[in-house]
Amino acid sequence: MESYKISDLAKEFDITTRSIRFYEDEGLIQPERKGTMRIYNRRDKTRLKLILRGKRLGFSLAEIRELFELYDTQQGETQLTEMLKIIDEKEALLQRQREDIESMLDDLKVARERCEQALSTRKES
Repeated sequence: MESYKISDLAKEFDITTRSIRFYEDEGLIQPERKGTMRIYNRRDKTRLKLILRGKRLGFSLAEIRELFELYDTQQGETQLTEMLKIIDEKEALLQRQREDIESMLDDLKVARERCEQALSTRKES
């Protein structure tokens, strides 16, 4: 069985050990304990990866916890329907953000072109 020390995970994911302990305190990961040493398994590592990805995508810790809980429980129709609802909502939000980013990039491109044109006009004068 693969196992990891907290320092291994902190280094791999470029986060502090304090952050990892925080996610543990929040109940999102549950390492084994050997005395005072924490031993993380593959499941903990995967969950940590998902937590960090979820946070980058704008998920709150409560939403991440809810997704983990839905995934961990027996996946009946109600849980799967709820999980699909959460996924659909987040997908719609990310799509709106993508459209906003694309629009902003287009606006910046136009502004850059105007600035470059104005500079070249001044240099020619």
